[in-house]
Amino acid sequence: MKEEKIIVPANGYVMLIVFLVIFIGCISLTITQGQPEYLLLLPVAILLAVGFIMVQPNGSRVLLLFGKYVGTVKKNGFYWVNPFYTKKKISLRASNFDSERLKVNDKLGNPVMISTILVWRVQNTYKAAFDVDNYENFVRVQTDAAVRKLASMYPYDNFADEGHTEDIT
Repeated sequence: MKEEKIIVPANGYVMLIVFLVIFIGCISLTITQGQPEYLLLLPVAILLAVGFIMVQPNGSRVLLLFGKYVGTVKKNGFYWVNPFYTKKKISLRASNFDSERLKVNDKLGNPVMISTILVWRVQNTYKAAFDVDNYENFVRVQTDAAVRKLASMYPYDNFADEGHTEDIT
């Protein structure tokens, strides 16, 4: 599978009520009945509590079950997922990258100092999570490589336009 799979998990508020009923029920039954067997439900309640996730606006969660990709939650809200899922947060917000000044050679071999400001955002959470080790570092490295290549394709000074100085200024 190489594509992002959007899933809509269970409503977190419904599962919160289930959690509270089990949690409060096992404690109150243990106290009122005097039987500690009801405390065996406490690990079930704790296991339910681990499954709650919150997805912020322009955020996402990539879900894995024992290393296998299950899907991505992109819609913001309060949800409950399988407590055994590994939940990786990936921001879908626009990010800025201001590169450092690079010294490169233009097409004519002249040294030029150049930098760039890049605005980018994650479109595919599957590719961001699994196709590269660190997608933020990947953007930095690819930006520097693209700027170097672009600067080397064009001359900084175009001597062909020297006769038309009134048009240039």
